[in-house]
Amino acid sequence: MGFVALIAAGFAMTAGSDVVWLAVWFEAAALSLVIAVYSLTRKSKSEGVGLLTGPGRRFTWNVIPPLAAAAVLTFVMLRTGAIDLLPGTWLLLYGTSVVTGGSYSVRSVPLMGATFMVVGSLALVTPPSWGDAWMAAGFGGIHIVFGAIIWRKHGG
Repeated sequence: MGFVALIAAGFAMTAGSDVVWLAVWFEAAALSLVIAVYSLTRKSKSEGVGLLTGPGRRFTWNVIPPLAAAAVLTFVMLRTGAIDLLPGTWLLLYGTSVVTGGSYSVRSVPLMGATFMVVGSLALVTPPSWGDAWMAAGFGGIHIVFGAIIWRKHGG
């Protein structure tokens, strides 16, 4: 997922319009969702548990509300022309979803979410032109660094 975000950031930085920029990030989000579901399904199978039973179900129900809030705010920001706030908002609310969902996981997961929240907060208070760099650092860098840590310590 981190590498998808780094590639998307490269395309987004050269997008000729807000519509193209949004399309790049929406496509990256869709591909990342496919990767996440595939990875979680594989891990669940290897551990002999159902994806949506026990911790998986609690994780899902804790992740959905912040992501739903991000979807609503995305629509509102697009309608009001506040597109410059999207990178920080997305990073902040994604981080919130990882913190809440990660409360049923290893300690590295909620820490990763908190890191996303910090990056999202910084994206909201720095110049809008830095948005794609924050998206690359957050969705790219944080996923890669914490993914490597979680893989090494917990097998994925």
